[in-house]
This record gives sequence, C-alpha cells and structure tokens, in this order.
Amino acid sequence: MGVAKYPLRNFYKVIERNAQRFPRRTIIFEGKAKISNAQLKEYVDSFARYLELIGVNEGNKVAILSGNSKEYIISFLAIGKLGAIPVPINTFLKGKEIDYILQHSEAKVLITEGKFEGELNDAPSVKELSRIVWIDSAPTLDDRNLPFEEGLSIKDYEHIEDRPGLEDTAVILYTSGTTGKPKGVMLSYKNLFSNIENIVAIGKLSHKDRFIVYLPMFHTFTLTATVLLPLYLGSPIVVIKSIRPFSNIFKQTLLKRVSVFMGVPEVYNALSKAKLPWYFMWFNRIRYFISGGAPLPKATLERMRKKFKRAKLLEGYGLSECSPVVCVNRPELAKDLSVGPPLPDYEVKIVDEELMELPTGEIGEIIVKGDCVMQGYYKNPYETENTVINGWLRTGDLGYVDEDGYVYIVDRKKDLIICKGINVYPREIEELLNAHPKVEISAVVGKKDEHHGEIPVAFVKRAEDAELKEAELRTYLKDKLASYKIPKQFIFLEELPLNATGKVLKRVLRDRLNKGEWD
Repeated sequence: MGVAKYPLRNFYKVIERNAQRFPRRTIIFEGKAKISNAQLKEYVDSFARYLELIGVNEGNKVAILSGNSKEYIISFLAIGKLGAIPVPINTFLKGKEIDYILQHSEAKVLITEGKFEGELNDAPSVKELSRIVWIDSAPTLDDRNLPFEEGLSIKDYEHIEDRPGLEDTAVILYTSGTTGKPKGVMLSYKNLFSNIENIVAIGKLSHKDRFIVYLPMFHTFTLTATVLLPLYLGSPIVVIKSIRPFSNIFKQTLLKRVSVFMGVPEVYNALSKAKLPWYFMWFNRIRYFISGGAPLPKATLERMRKKFKRAKLLEGYGLSECSPVVCVNRPELAKDLSVGPPLPDYEVKIVDEELMELPTGEIGEIIVKGDCVMQGYYKNPYETENTVINGWLRTGDLGYVDEDGYVYIVDRKKDLIICKGINVYPREIEELLNAHPKVEISAVVGKKDEHHGEIPVAFVKRAEDAELKEAELRTYLKDKLASYKIPKQFIFLEELPLNATGKVLKRVLRDRLNKGEWD
C-alpha cells in the first residue's frame, strides 16, 4: 500500500474534515454530555494552543494518565496537532512502574486526574515534569499544576498545515512488560491509518455506525479500534468511564443505539451469562461484536451465538507492534477458534526457528509484514533489530494457517510447556477447562521439574457458587487429553491476576509457582 493510498496525513486532518462535512453531528457522547464535530475541533485547537503556551513543542512527549473521558480524546488529538507525541500510561500501574515510563519516555508534561495523586507521589520522575495538567481536582493549583478546563477557552490558535506527516510518530505505547521492563512501541500515522483503512475495507462500516468505548483508552486495541477508527469514519463514540458496573454498558448500548461493540473475552463471557432484560434483546442495534486482546473460549462463542442471533461475533488477533490488528474473521465467513485471515494489505507467514516458512497446517511462529508494522521500540535498537527482520515482525505467537488462509493461534511462544521433550500447548487444555460448567476461567503454566523438564499446572477460578474439586476435573479431562497433557496439579484461586484487557498474567502465576508458593 503506497503513501498515495492514505488521503490524510494525521488525525487533526480527520477532525478538520469531520467539522467541515458534518459540523453539528454529535461525535462524542459521555453521560449526558454531547460534543459535535465542530465543538471537538474547537476544543482540540484551543487545548493545542494551551499546550504550546506551557512549552510543548514538536517532538516533545506528553504523557496521559487518565481514565476514559472526552478530555482524554481531546488531549490525544491536541498533542498530535502540535507534532508532539502522546504517551498513554496504563492506569493499573503503581508508582514505580509509572515512574519508569515517565523517565524512559522523557515526558515533558503529564495530563492526569486527582485519583492518581497517590501513585504519582511514589514516582520521583514527576518532579522533572515541567507542567502537570489536572483533568479534575488538582492537589494545589500553581504555576506548575494547571487545570485542564483552562485550556478549552483559548481563541488565539493558529492553523497548522504541514505537521505532523504520515511517517512521523503518532504515539508511543508501552507494552505490558510480560518479559522484563515495558518497551515503548512507536507507531507512525501511516501505521495507524493503514490499520484503520484495512478494517473499514472488510467491515462495511460507515458514519452511520455507533461505537462504544468502555475498555481503557491507554490500550492499543481500544485506542485504534474504538477511538481512532470511529473518528476516521465520523461515527459517534459513546464514552464509558468504567467497565463496572456492566449494567451501565448495556444501558448505554441500548440508549445510544450502539451498532459496533468491541470487547475482550472476559466481557463476552459475562455478557453471554448475564440475564438481560427482554427489551435489550429486542431493541439493541448491535451489528458486530468484535473480540480481541486474548483467545475467545469456544464455550463463550457458542453461548453468544445462541443469545444474539442478529449480530455477528468476530474474533480477531493483533498486537501493539502491529497497530494492532493483524487478522479478523470476515462477516461473510467466520471460522470457530480461528482469528480469521490477515487484513487485505498484510502478509502472514508461519515459520520455524530459522525463520523458514512452514507448510499449511504446521505450527510455528507467526510473522507479519505490512504498513502496520511499528517504527520500532523507543530507545531500544537491540530489541527492535531482534523483532523486525527485513520488514517482518516476529510476534512471539505460535499458530498455523489452514488451506483458506485463516490463522489459528495455538499459544504464546513463551507459554509453551515442554514436557519430556514434547510440546504441550496450554491453550488446548484451557479450552477444555473453560468449557466445564463449573469453571469461570483457567490458566495453565509450566512448572520446572527435574524428571520431566516441565509439567503443566492448572490455575482455576470456580464459577459462582460452584463446588468443584480436582478429582472431578481429572475425570473430565481423562478421555479428552493425552495423559502427559493433563495438569499434574490443580490450584483453585478466588481470582486470577488479569491485565487491563482481561488476559491472565501467566508470568505472575509462573513466577509464584516456581518460587514454591503452592508446594
């Protein structure tokens, strides 16, 4: 896909176009508040000038530590208008983790909320920031601590024509840090526009659709698919500040006539089991449920299909380094347990350890090529060179491709368990455990063993009010799995550690397990 294929150079041009075409149309709903296309452009222009006045220039990094809000979207777009680079920060992080990102990204300004004041007090790098802009209540307003609201009423802004461009960095997203320190993924405007235009090409989406955003905006899936994509289409965005309670998400979905609902397996698992009122089932306008972020269990898929007969549930696959969507099932043909074929302009191959392509149906590492592939890791050329090789991005995920080009994810390469020299794929075991009616969620990890190398161990969260013991699960798995795949230990927990998108943090479980916590 050549540069000529991308008609717009940055996201300020997107909102400028929307304001010219449909100035009075609502683009953001948040509670009772509504923002039109024309108002959004005015807010972005004003806040961009505000940032400029407090010292933000082209190329500067501006961190955002905030929950979902209209202010988050305005901030992101205003930072970009200046040619500066937004750095979204995971709101689940603690002080020292926040400190690392502020220090590593060299952020000059932070946009945040009062509820994060405690964690920020534990982040020494905060003292090196030139300004902190507070969306709500600030601890004390002074020359350094400024109110967000002040930045929405400035009128002496200027029209910016030439910056930023397609090859410029649009955002730095820090990975969840499953292997060591988080890495800053640099995505260009071309990376993001490539992803958006490819999704539009297969999804038959338009400005008539409405999107809901309730997953955290700092996450790459949420940012691209539920904020930037609808902005590009001119589709209204329904902003939900918190995923809890679920009932509010359903209420707003119905009241705001949402047609595209994007989520993660944890959400669909809850939705498939929820007792929804008849009027929601009758009057909702949902056309597509899109699932990403983690593998979707087959049991959840089947329950959703029975419950929502008018909507299609399409599973996809992606990663931050690919902006993020790589594959998605097509509305006209979705295959169970597949994440679908690659988006039209992307190539996917399955390779062995020497990066040689494997035949159809064989399991190997997934590599990706296309305009979605990141610019690199910020200040980390070594990891960049090991991850992007001749334009191909090594995902670290294991999978295979069928005869129709549909991709199937088997597991993360680092989660593979090698027992007596034989590969054991945790996802295969988890699919069976999650299908058990008394299991809410499970995770299988490898435990070091002097005789076998590694043995599989299952962590299980029981379904609500369910009584379940190890013997029952062993009997259940006995005729479904080879004996070496059956977990040698079952550990029942009240809660499994999850990241922001509901993916189980297996690294945490594996570390605690191998330190002997459950011996």
